[in-house]
Amino acid sequence: MSRVENTRGTSRQILAVALPAFAALVAEPVMLLADTAMIGHLGTPELAGLAVASVVLTTIVGLCVFLAYGTTSAVARSHGAGREAEAGAQAVGGIWLAAGLGVGLGMLAALLARPVSTALASSTEVADHASTYLAISAAGVPAMLLALAATGALRGVLDLRTPLYATVSACVANVGLNAVLIYGLGWGVAGAALGTVVAQWGAAVWLVTTVVRRASADGVSSRPRLAPVLDAARAGVPLLIRTATLRVAVLLATAVAATFGDASLAAYQVTAIVVTFCAFALDAIAIAGQTLTGRALGAGDADLTQALTSQMLRWGWGMGAAIGLVVAALTPWLPAAFTTDPAVVDVLVPALLAAALVQPLSGAVFVLDGVLIGAGDGRYLAVAGAVALVAYAPFALLAGVTDAGLTWLWVAYAGFIAARWVTLEHRRRSGRWIVLG
Repeated sequence: MSRVENTRGTSRQILAVALPAFAALVAEPVMLLADTAMIGHLGTPELAGLAVASVVLTTIVGLCVFLAYGTTSAVARSHGAGREAEAGAQAVGGIWLAAGLGVGLGMLAALLARPVSTALASSTEVADHASTYLAISAAGVPAMLLALAATGALRGVLDLRTPLYATVSACVANVGLNAVLIYGLGWGVAGAALGTVVAQWGAAVWLVTTVVRRASADGVSSRPRLAPVLDAARAGVPLLIRTATLRVAVLLATAVAATFGDASLAAYQVTAIVVTFCAFALDAIAIAGQTLTGRALGAGDADLTQALTSQMLRWGWGMGAAIGLVVAALTPWLPAAFTTDPAVVDVLVPALLAAALVQPLSGAVFVLDGVLIGAGDGRYLAVAGAVALVAYAPFALLAGVTDAGLTWLWVAYAGFIAARWVTLEHRRRSGRWIVLG
């Protein structure tokens, strides 16, 4: 096979996974963007309250993203090796683990909604809105974790359509419900939270049902069995640590932004949502990395693994650059979609430009992260995450102590991304992550 044919072949494999994954992933931040825009027009305290509640919820879900990533890697490797019953057992085990964690974390979120909101908020009014949103949204935590585990299992067997359809349907339903509940019934922040919870449960039921049916067809029982659940939990520990470092970085940034006042905290929420939108778009290639790397290694094909990694890395740089240019070009007009407060707009514009500049490097980081997750290299990712956090924290804290402002906080975030790239690129070049079978 010629080099050109090989490149085309790997490109087709990546596109087959990345395109539907991109559509599904972008649907989620679109839902967050819609929530942010609707609540933002209620007022600055409401928008700042959403910032606080969102960071708590995304931290809970983010810490449990191993339910998706770990399941994708394990199921893809078993599926690539032709062990379908084993893949089904891993999928069902992941779902039961998600159910148990979801109920426990949902109850904890509801109980701690007020004290956590008070600790992170920039004022009492902001804390009131944050605690309301968080207390209601706690009911959706089990649904979010079930959706993570089910989506990971489906990606592992290259079923990208079901997560796409379920996610898009949930987003459409969420926007409609929120419009009615926030404006039609006048429920404000509480209406936004309730509409999102209903949409989340609809998607979770759809996804879990699909996984269970597939596992049953392969002769796997849907009843809880301790061994697969424990296997899923053990495999998820390194990824949990890796994700914890990312969430600590986000929590630290939110706490520092709160010291700058309500306007800066509200602007931080908008910037964070835009960056999240970019991250989900870039994560499409990372998910291709998780799925295709796991399958290639499971099939014992090191050459294909290397070819896929090189191609995805080029795409990560390119897509990151394209997204950064789009965000920079739209920055003069983006603030109007979220707020009419001049104080928020003044802080928001330079912060968005700073966030846009780091997108090319983010694209490379996301790809390398996905490849190593797909290879099951969780222990290294945990260590690398800790190293990047230690490098980032002093600069974030310095921005707060010196009252440097939100833009410099995002400059510090760029340093965090750079530290992640250095550690991940070092691992890629070492080749020690390539373990066949």
